[in-house]
Amino acid sequence: QVQLVESGGGLVQAGGTLRLSCAASGSISRINVMGWYRQAPGKQRELVARINSGNGLTNYADSVKGRFTISRDNAKNTVYLQMNSLKPEDTAVYYCTYSGLIPRTADYWGQGTQVTVSS
Repeated sequence: QVQLVESGGGLVQAGGTLRLSCAASGSISRINVMGWYRQAPGKQRELVARINSGNGLTNYADSVKGRFTISRDNAKNTVYLQMNSLKPEDTAVYYCTYSGLIPRTADYWGQGTQVTVSS
């Protein structure tokens, strides 16, 4: 089992910044992928960014490239999402995710944290 604890959401004006954090605990795989998805009202959940603990490989949604940066501290099993130049369309509930690769595990989700960007 893996537990995820998120923090850092809130209300910010357009153009502002926020930093999300997600700490994983429990049975952590040696190689894993952690990341962030988001879901806006009336829309499907979508990938925002993810990062591999082994090779540091990252993936970003096209809509956030150049504005958001994902990073991680493997010693703390913590992933961060630095969000700059926020737009109203970034408003959503952001969910942290964890997937163990070696060894393979189920996918785990955090409880979600609200990010609201006012215009």
